[in-house]
Amino acid sequence: MTMKPPRQQHLHLRRSAATVLLASLALGVDSSVAVAEPTRAELQQQIASQSASLKKVTEDFNEVREEIKVSEAKIDAINKQLPALSAEVTVARGEVAEVAAKAYRGGGLQGLNMMLDDSERHTMIEKLSAMDQMARKQQTAVSTLGAAEQRHATRKQELEATLARQNAQLTEVTSRRTKIKKDLDKFYALRRKVFGKDNESGGGYQGKIPAVSGQAGKVVTFAYNAIGKPYKFADDGPSGYDCSGLTLAAWRQAGKSLPHNARMQFNKVAKIKRSELKPGDLVFYSDLGHVGLYVGSNKVIHAPTFGETVKLSSVDMMSPYGFGRVR
Repeated sequence: MTMKPPRQQHLHLRRSAATVLLASLALGVDSSVAVAEPTRAELQQQIASQSASLKKVTEDFNEVREEIKVSEAKIDAINKQLPALSAEVTVARGEVAEVAAKAYRGGGLQGLNMMLDDSERHTMIEKLSAMDQMARKQQTAVSTLGAAEQRHATRKQELEATLARQNAQLTEVTSRRTKIKKDLDKFYALRRKVFGKDNESGGGYQGKIPAVSGQAGKVVTFAYNAIGKPYKFADDGPSGYDCSGLTLAAWRQAGKSLPHNARMQFNKVAKIKRSELKPGDLVFYSDLGHVGLYVGSNKVIHAPTFGETVKLSSVDMMSPYGFGRVR
């Protein structure tokens, strides 16, 4: 057996001791090392961060749901058109068959005899003209059939593509809903730990609702009456709202339809300047991740985020992204 020199033995022992110490620390053998519990301020910061993230996810979820509505409308429109297109193809095929039968009856040897017959009833020009007309009819009938079949085939392909896209959207929205539900369970558990409840308390508006003329008056009144209701995932009322759900519900009172997504609402409204703001207009924030309803006096009513309630806030609660008027 080969013995290590004394200096090498000493280094080996020091390395072994260091390895054991590191392993003990990693396994938590040293009971004097304790992990500090997060402070209340740190937990509140986690809540704010999670709520902002969940709010963005909610608007993305809403956008997919709106895309599904568009797909459904397109599928419905195509399904309504297909019977007429099928009938058009059937009629066109009948016309081709009829023209072909006439050509057959007037063609072949009979047509050749007509060309060679020099009777007074048919001149050469008349015979050529008759044959030309028949050829034109054949060409027209065949072209009409081809166009009808192409229209029918194109719409069927659009239908199949739209159905495939919708199935993918439905799968995506179902997956997102499941994940959001799990994330929300964790979020509300954290809120209960810090605040003792899922949502903040919020009473209804107690002041005088401003008088606004016209259709915007119905919209503004509805928004004031929604103050104090909780923020709810992908909801447009009446028990709770997310941000775009509140604005669409408010404008629904005036017979106007808005998509359930802040970015889509921005794309639909007429763009205006801040100096042009009137009660009922929409104010957009956070790169189109949030929207509120302008109610005058530099105030908006909006559904902020999870754990909070519908509020009356300054139009400058965040830097506005843009302003829009419902048409």
